[in-house]
Amino acid sequence: CESRTSPCLLTSTDPPHLSALPAHSTVALIEDEPEDMDPWDMPELKDTGVPWSALDTKGKVLRVFVSVGKIVLLLGFLYMFICSLDILSSAFQLVGGKAAGDIFQDNSVLSNPLAGLVIGVLVTLLVQSSSTSSSIVVSMVSSGLLTVQVAVPIIMGTNIGTSVTNTLVATTQAGDRSTFRRAFAGATVHDFFNWLSVLVLLPLEVATGYLYEVTKLIIDSFKIESGEAPDLLNVITDPLTESIIQLDQSVISGIATGDPEARNKSLILKWCKTFTNTTLMNVTVPGPENCTSPTLCWVDGNYTFTLKNVSETYDVRKCTHLFVNVNLPDLAVGLILLALSLLVLCSCLVLIVKLLNSMLKGQVAAVIKKILNTDFPFPFGWVTGYIAILVGAAMTFVVQSSSVFTSAITPLVGIGVISIERAYPLSLGSNIGTTTTAILAAMASPGDTLANALQIALVHFLFNITGIVLWYPVPFTRIPIRLAKGLGSITAKYRWFAAVYIICCFFVLPLFVFSLSLAGWQVLVGVGVPILVLLIITLIINVLQKRKPGCLPAALRSWDFLPLWAHSLAPWDKVIGVITAKCCCCCKCCQVSSNDQEHGVQESAEKNKKVHTVYDNLAMSAEKEVEDEIKIELKILEMTRL
Repeated sequence: CESRTSPCLLTSTDPPHLSALPAHSTVALIEDEPEDMDPWDMPELKDTGVPWSALDTKGKVLRVFVSVGKIVLLLGFLYMFICSLDILSSAFQLVGGKAAGDIFQDNSVLSNPLAGLVIGVLVTLLVQSSSTSSSIVVSMVSSGLLTVQVAVPIIMGTNIGTSVTNTLVATTQAGDRSTFRRAFAGATVHDFFNWLSVLVLLPLEVATGYLYEVTKLIIDSFKIESGEAPDLLNVITDPLTESIIQLDQSVISGIATGDPEARNKSLILKWCKTFTNTTLMNVTVPGPENCTSPTLCWVDGNYTFTLKNVSETYDVRKCTHLFVNVNLPDLAVGLILLALSLLVLCSCLVLIVKLLNSMLKGQVAAVIKKILNTDFPFPFGWVTGYIAILVGAAMTFVVQSSSVFTSAITPLVGIGVISIERAYPLSLGSNIGTTTTAILAAMASPGDTLANALQIALVHFLFNITGIVLWYPVPFTRIPIRLAKGLGSITAKYRWFAAVYIICCFFVLPLFVFSLSLAGWQVLVGVGVPILVLLIITLIINVLQKRKPGCLPAALRSWDFLPLWAHSLAPWDKVIGVITAKCCCCCKCCQVSSNDQEHGVQESAEKNKKVHTVYDNLAMSAEKEVEDEIKIELKILEMTRL
């Protein structure tokens, strides 16, 4: 064919059996391909059922009952989901609570701000509750074991550690690629906000003491009286969760503050009601200098006596939860609760997503999307995001847990009801909401420790407010949204990368930094600074490659000079695919399945050879790529055969 734009016509010398086959061209192939669509566009949830107007009276009544039943089931599953998160937190405390208390005891390590940050992350991961880890910090500050300045980086770390829960929830939606892309991005936008805020505010705090000085001015300026933290959602969830397990929260704090008796105590609460009786009794002391007062001191031979108030605690009523009489160690009970709570959590989440998909259809979905994602008219469009922040703060204040709120909106982002742009301010609001609860809890402290406890809570609040000022008001600075979308696209293509991200960011990196901190600040600086400089240089080169490649030398305008595995996930994906295939082939049925798949690939290759006729050069190259991919698949299948 001489022309590249017209179909290739067969001449009379062509074989007779090919004369009836249609001709093809590159133009036709391009026109048949669907146009590229934005993967972040929210899908239309179409109503495939019978319209309301087409139903008879019986059908309308039945639909109303079904709809009401779905709403009741949705609320029930949501209740179970929230309770399972509470039980999950208790399970993690049983498994790693005492280890968390031990981590806080090493004051020489805590004096290093970077070590304090990763300790806050690790402890919050161990107990799966930022409020628990924050209360440990508050108790240590109140007892004088930690100063407020040392506790500031730890509070930053607790803010990071609490964001892992909704990231884990997003991985349960990995079944559908598009849903997983949106859900994982909606969850990790919270992670990126926390990490970026720490990258800016931790060096600023070390250099200037910004958070400490501002919160000290606030504490000194206002006369704040003790209060009491309100119970809101806990009133509803406590009857179920407390019937399963109850913990003695003072044990972890006691270990952290160095109480020797706390180490031998069980975290499982045995007695829910106790009575403490204080009486004035004669006691012996080592010498007269230990007497309560000179008038209440007398010596009888070699003994010195004085009058002291002695408190004795009597057990009154035993708890009624399931594990009160179980003779198992805390670790065993924690592992049992961990497995059961994860099972209930994942099951409830899957059922919630299914119910939402069946309910949010047609006009209902259109109305909800319009309410949640539509901005106010010009010139008040900018107000919408700040209202979303207030809504997120209020909802988190009601449920008293940022993990619960962000985990609840993650499925909505996945199915396309809430956009990433709207989920971002809602997550920022949840950060503020959880700090207001901590402030009210700190106000319940005794008068002598109220100032320090409240200052730590205000540090948490000011940290999030400053982060919002840095990463939200100006649209250009909303970098967490762009980073979350990039990570969502990667995990949608390579779903195993989600597990790599969670393990590296929340476990490997903090443990690596913590290990270097134990070796001393010289080792931490000697190893950490070169790695940090290398990461910054790599980031700058990546930005210049996309924005201004002409500013770079020819060799650095792409990463092609590196091995493919060093700048692409494709080789790693093939390795993981081979390993997964080998694991599957351990079962006989998997081996039969692979053989059937190989046979199907061979048949499809033969069909492609028979159906394809004469193409121009571009189409032939595309067909060659298809054949090459088929050969690669056949080779992998041969390698994985037992």
